[in-house]
Amino acid sequence: MTDPASVVGAPAASTDPRAVDPVDAAPEPPGTVAPWRPPRFWLAMMWVARALAACVCRLRVTGDVPADLRGGPVILAANHIGSFDPVVLAAACGRLRLAPRIMATGGLFRARVVGPLMRRAGHLRVDRRRATVVDAFDVAREALAARSVVLAYPEGRITLDPGMWPERGKTGLARLAIGTGAPVVPVAQWGAHLVLPWGAPRGMWRRVGWSVVHRPVVRVHVGAPLRFGPDASARAVRAANDAIMDAITDALVPLRPGEPRLPGWQDPQRPLSVARTHRHPASRPEAG
Repeated sequence: MTDPASVVGAPAASTDPRAVDPVDAAPEPPGTVAPWRPPRFWLAMMWVARALAACVCRLRVTGDVPADLRGGPVILAANHIGSFDPVVLAAACGRLRLAPRIMATGGLFRARVVGPLMRRAGHLRVDRRRATVVDAFDVAREALAARSVVLAYPEGRITLDPGMWPERGKTGLARLAIGTGAPVVPVAQWGAHLVLPWGAPRGMWRRVGWSVVHRPVVRVHVGAPLRFGPDASARAVRAANDAIMDAITDALVPLRPGEPRLPGWQDPQRPLSVARTHRHPASRPEAG
């Protein structure tokens, strides 16, 4: 496993008793933002994610974030196919020596046990369907100003597309990229839906047991970065949003070659909807 101190953004360990604690270090010059450093707690949790993933699947990670972007600011935009996604993505980022700050639903932050852990790890709260949802934009903007690697799901929910393809994205991530100038790196992942069912914890142990025995292959691919100009018009935002979802979809196609339209295993508990279908014919091959 990767040593926590070698993860991008991790503080280097020191055995010198005279070393200055980061909290007591000299303040940054006026007008600058101190670079964010991932807490050791979060680095440890990424180790746990890798160990957990190894128990229930065989993780395959391809692609990488370019060297000039690894120090941030950068946005990782991933498709959302199941409740096991965060574990898979944390494990994949651990392999890539990245420690992202995850934009996650406010419900997790309000949970009695999970909430404090999310805050301690430095993740970013998104209060969906609440008036305070607009605060997430400013929080993410501040995180990028501190040169963070921010991981977000542009769809804003687990996909309900019948084929489990990416849905039409919300425009928040596109507006964030345009407003900050941060590049967007598309991340496609496939197979996490096999580990945990939609209705977990209902039916969870049966599915986890199956995963422990069969250890399905779970694939994550990091695509080429996208950059957007400063034009924040509605038309430019829509175009950027479509470009992000197109790039994720393009990266997903080779991860599921034997499942061009529908997934091989369909969760009977997962609701289906075509209300937010993202149309991209080049990446939605018809069944032969």
